[in-house]
Amino acid sequence: MPAWQIVLLVIVGLILLIILAVMGRFIGLWIQSVVSGAPVGLLDLFMMRLRKVQPAAIVLNRISAKKAGLDLPTAQLEAHYLAGGNIERVVRAMIAADKAKIELPWDRATAIDLAGRDILEAVRTSVDPKVIDCPSQSSSRSTIDAVAGDGIQLKARARVTVRTNIARLVGGATEETIIARVGEGIISTIGSAESHKKVLENPDRISKTVLEKGLDSGTAFEILSIDIADIDVGANIGAQLQTDQAEADTKRYQAEAEQRRALAIAQEAEHTAEAAKNRALVILAESEVPKAMAQSFRDGHLGIMDYYRMQNVIADTAMRNTVADGDDRGGES
Repeated sequence: MPAWQIVLLVIVGLILLIILAVMGRFIGLWIQSVVSGAPVGLLDLFMMRLRKVQPAAIVLNRISAKKAGLDLPTAQLEAHYLAGGNIERVVRAMIAADKAKIELPWDRATAIDLAGRDILEAVRTSVDPKVIDCPSQSSSRSTIDAVAGDGIQLKARARVTVRTNIARLVGGATEETIIARVGEGIISTIGSAESHKKVLENPDRISKTVLEKGLDSGTAFEILSIDIADIDVGANIGAQLQTDQAEADTKRYQAEAEQRRALAIAQEAEHTAEAAKNRALVILAESEVPKAMAQSFRDGHLGIMDYYRMQNVIADTAMRNTVADGDDRGGES
């Protein structure tokens, strides 16, 4: 055999060995898919590797879907994988939904998965409803507190049974919205009650009122029931508010009385100052009398006898005042 033929055979053999080595890892998956009734082409498996897709994930999930009665094309599985989705959970969710007679098309399932929602958990919750505590266990408060019309505080805890609404899962509100709405409904119902006794007599009144408000609209869940797990009587908020109001009124009245007292003291001080001023004016006026009398003596308008008569009148007046004061003291004794 010529040398060039030997070299050609060696090259061809190496190429075949390389091809077998590369394709060898896909042969097992190819055989498995064919045997399982969900065939995937050998070339398709090789192209998956070039597109950075794990062939094993595509083949195994296609086989699972096929065995469950779902025919999912390889192209759809690859597209969802390349989009960053979790094809295993999507396939398992579709299988569970099909067994439970829940409508879940491929487009909706992948959209839910790509939106960041757990599609498998959503299907499970749709089949087996879950219970949500209100308030939630992670909340800092253990009860929902509200005050009835008679001022008595009631502390309630509720349990909300919900199931997933697959059609509203994309764009629908989460559990936190359900908890907030139910809490608001409980507070509103208790607050509208005339007496806390009526609420304690019929706790189901809260459930019926809250359910009638359609709190699950716009959420990813459907509320099946709202059960009042516990309701206790708290403080007498009405009495506390009245006490606080009375204390506030007392302080206000005291402040007003103190203001009036300070005003009276100020007015008294003003009157005292005015009286002192008037006395000073009187003393000043009296100091002018001797000067006027002296001037009258010098001008000849006042004689000595006139002066004595005036002194007698003054003395007589002083005596009469003394006698009158003595009579007044005697009458008092």
